[in-house]
Amino acid sequence: MGVYLVSVSAQDWSVPGEEGHGDVAAALSAELERRGLPPYEPGSAVPDAPGWFEEKVSPSMDGFTALCRAHLTGAELSALLDWSVLVPLSLEEEILLPVGTAYTGDETLVAGAPRILSLAERLAGAIGLPLDVIPEGRNLDLSLWFLEGGARKAAEERPGPWSGDLDAAFYVALYLRAAQYSLRYGCPMTYC
Repeated sequence: MGVYLVSVSAQDWSVPGEEGHGDVAAALSAELERRGLPPYEPGSAVPDAPGWFEEKVSPSMDGFTALCRAHLTGAELSALLDWSVLVPLSLEEEILLPVGTAYTGDETLVAGAPRILSLAERLAGAIGLPLDVIPEGRNLDLSLWFLEGGARKAAEERPGPWSGDLDAAFYVALYLRAAQYSLRYGCPMTYC
């Protein structure tokens, strides 16, 4: 078991109740309309992704939180860590919706992927994360690379600040790859 960060298909985004995200989708569309913005429809401009994004959130976050505090403002730290749904929209600020998910309870905080990507890129630069060797694209690749030794091997071959705390590097890579995936395929991301 555990917590996973996953992409949401266009079909699941529109299904109400426990089996989908339709309640969040409807609340987000209503809030965007209230702000004079067009509604969000996943995948409307981008073809469906080949497969899906799914990564297990399991390492300790202590080093990652310390890294964030050293390089981000309090508001940026909150933006990066507190969202429960990530959408591929440029949002000036996070949107708090009065509907919950199985993971969040009574409210859902929606963040824009461009902002999360920008924050993750700053952290990646701060620790010299070698993005060319960090897996992306296939289900659980990132989690398995960090948990099963691929990251340790890469750290020996390409040492740097990133290799001093592989758990922190995992979370930098996780947020970076999730935001990239969301933007590339026009899909929301959420925890389950």
